[in-house]
Amino acid sequence: MLKKRETDVEKERLRLAGLCARSEQCEYDIRTKLDRTTLSPSQKQEIITFLKENKFIDNARFAGSFTRDKINFSKWGKNKIRFHLFQKRIPSYIIASALDDIDEESYFEVALSLVKAKERQFDLKSADGISKLYRSMMTRGFSGDIIKKALNKAKTENPEE
Repeated sequence: MLKKRETDVEKERLRLAGLCARSEQCEYDIRTKLDRTTLSPSQKQEIITFLKENKFIDNARFAGSFTRDKINFSKWGKNKIRFHLFQKRIPSYIIASALDDIDEESYFEVALSLVKAKERQFDLKSADGISKLYRSMMTRGFSGDIIKKALNKAKTENPEE
């Protein structure tokens, strides 16, 4: 069990404001950090309110940033992103909005690049190789439709296989 840190409201407010200024944070993450302190629930709520009013915390902005980062850098699909945002207690309408903002063309390019990388790893002439590719892509959060389209495009670009 983690030992709770003793702190005062102003010190904690400044620490969390600095954290939010450096990186995008959601309300759930901040609440989790505040739960590790000895502050009372009303003091914790006061800090959360301050951070929201001063635009340090914005769940919609966090969801958009998280979505872009996970697609571009981690090569995640929409399903995995949706699940992780849900775990962070982001409301479903915000998650839907963030996922709707995804550029479908660049999203498809990410899936295609992953399929091309997996082509070298799996024998896509066999049913076993194709099922391994599907499983691999689905664990990254891509839907069957996107995987199928990316696989077909990869095969047409590389017909000798």
